[in-house]
Amino acid sequence: MKIKDLVNYWDKHARGRLTRDAYFANLADQHHQRLEKLAALYPMKSSQDLMRDLISAALDELETGFPYVQGSKVVAFDEDGFEIYEDEGMTPRFISLSQKHIQKLKARQLESVA
Repeated sequence: MKIKDLVNYWDKHARGRLTRDAYFANLADQHHQRLEKLAALYPMKSSQDLMRDLISAALDELETGFPYVQGSKVVAFDEDGFEIYEDEGMTPRFISLSQKHIQKLKARQLESVA
């Protein structure tokens, strides 16, 4: 999700699972004031919800913003028959680490249910 899409997202009800992990951050005065103004615009959303959504959107945008680094291995061909090379940049490593972390979270959730 892009940062610019958050307003549309906040205008609808969010769904999904949340982890039990909590994170705390000290904000600069100017960012704290902006968060409070945003909370005033969306009184049905808590400051914590807004921060969570902002961080989620920023992480999504970060992932899609990693530069493509062409590798030497051909992994596919496009519709015109041109070779598509593997990405040796940060994206594959980030995705791999994300999947690993998601599996750990799922395992923890299953343990807490049992």
